[in-house]
Amino acid sequence: MDASYDKNAAIAVLPAVGQLQDSTLRRWLARADLRFNERPQELLTGVRDALGLPGLQEGLGALRMWGQTGDRPTVWIAAADPVYLEPRLDHLCLHELTRASVQPAELRLLIDHLQEALAENTNFGFARLGAYGYLRSCEPLVTPAEPAYVVDQQVPTDFLPQGPGAAAFRNLQSEIEMALHDHEVNQRRVAAGKQPVNSLWLWGGGMAPERKTCDLPQLFADDPLMHGYWECGNAVADLWPGTMDEVVEACPGGFVAVTPRQQGDPAFLVECLNALRAALRSNRLSRLTLLFRDGYRADVRRSHALRFWRRAFFK
Repeated sequence: MDASYDKNAAIAVLPAVGQLQDSTLRRWLARADLRFNERPQELLTGVRDALGLPGLQEGLGALRMWGQTGDRPTVWIAAADPVYLEPRLDHLCLHELTRASVQPAELRLLIDHLQEALAENTNFGFARLGAYGYLRSCEPLVTPAEPAYVVDQQVPTDFLPQGPGAAAFRNLQSEIEMALHDHEVNQRRVAAGKQPVNSLWLWGGGMAPERKTCDLPQLFADDPLMHGYWECGNAVADLWPGTMDEVVEACPGGFVAVTPRQQGDPAFLVECLNALRAALRSNRLSRLTLLFRDGYRADVRRSHALRFWRRAFFK
């Protein structure tokens, strides 16, 4: 986890830029170095890429648990997130069910049911921590690498593991779906016009990395996976304070700021961009990497203000 980065640079994960209507900010961003990832990307991977760090091959579920509890898991862990698999004419479509759409009490009942129905006298088990589900196993399983929000609105089979061990994973997935099919929680959800939790998306399986001190910028985020990675690196991490202005004021140098997913209001995006732009123009920051949740990335330097020839990019 060795890092070499500009100590006065900042990385910010922001809401979708496609909603941005402010013409001044659109012109500012159009002068940056821009790219677009057509395939959604797991959040930590994007931040690690921006820091110039290599990707993690496994253990993201264990890292998320670490971020929630503050303690490194010592067993194999996979994240287990509630999803709705919608049957369509010739395929399934996965719908992520966010923390806001599934209450912790509902998830607790579903996880407890899976533990009783599938995991008694086996070498694996299900657990819930707050609004998150997990699978622990005495034997490693192959799992998808991507979380449910990456697979959202897509065909889930395109993300399933292949090769040795894939059959065992698919069998467990099928057992989970059969166990959840008629559960009373889902009966109540359907009666209320909500999507049922008819499966769990198992992903990020593996052991947590060993703790190793890493020179990382200060983190401001509510995301437990990000906190787990910073915990693993013995780096400073704080919760999202509420505004980007507060982040800039709290940190004299560079930082990584991850805005909450539920903060999708266009006015909130404008406030964040104005705060970051002001910090760059006043020399508090040397450069910015902006990771937007709709796949755009903008690398911004102060010198880019001279790029008057650049045309609008965001549509």
